[in-house]
Amino acid sequence: MHFFSQTASDGVVEKTFAVDGVPGVLWSPIGASDPAPLVLMGHPGGLHKKARGLVARAAHLVTVYGFHAASIDAPGHGDRERSAEDSEWVDRMQRARTVGEPLGVIVSEFNASIAARAVPEWRATLDALQTLPEIDPDSPVGFSGMTLATEIGFRLAAVEPRIGAAGLGAAFASEALLDVARSVTAPLQYLLPWDDPEIDRESGLALFDAIGSAEKSLHAFPGPHQTVPAYEAEDSARFLARHLVAK
Repeated sequence: MHFFSQTASDGVVEKTFAVDGVPGVLWSPIGASDPAPLVLMGHPGGLHKKARGLVARAAHLVTVYGFHAASIDAPGHGDRERSAEDSEWVDRMQRARTVGEPLGVIVSEFNASIAARAVPEWRATLDALQTLPEIDPDSPVGFSGMTLATEIGFRLAAVEPRIGAAGLGAAFASEALLDVARSVTAPLQYLLPWDDPEIDRESGLALFDAIGSAEKSLHAFPGPHQTVPAYEAEDSARFLARHLVAK
């Protein structure tokens, strides 16, 4: 793990790093003395580790709850070069959008491919982050994200016992992802954008039904996935805090 830069403002220390060449960012409380839990934050498809909404949610987790938050660029996103195969998938999505064709199959295939590469990277990043003295290695770890990050989050939670709670949402319910959701047992909160023009609400209902967790909740909200209400973001933060802080 190599750190490259550090800045501080509004109660948050931001450090950029790389693990095995994968670029990431860690947000921590200024002046924290005791080790605190960690929340991993995935970015939506087409964005990057420092997308505006993600940074805002990370700052909230840090300043309100005293957590650390970390994000990495998914393959072909942010500071990572897109492969020829990934470029072809993106072109297919753009063509389908232009002519009004359904996106579900294309997006599901693309996200599954990215997730297969991203899950080992997240696990390596988690290994590295948990060696830092400011991060509590014994606390459960949270995962938060939408769309592409939901595909990654389901697959990570299915194989990584350190994930103690996850907040996901807005994904197409492919048969492969439904199978993965059935093997997830960590407490999970699922956000369902009720009026999304591209991601059908039936996918959200099917994924929620498939989740194998004994504790799960479905939060539907009006509008598309790009406009998650502030009250839902705050509720997701409280959900993570409830499961990551020792009783």
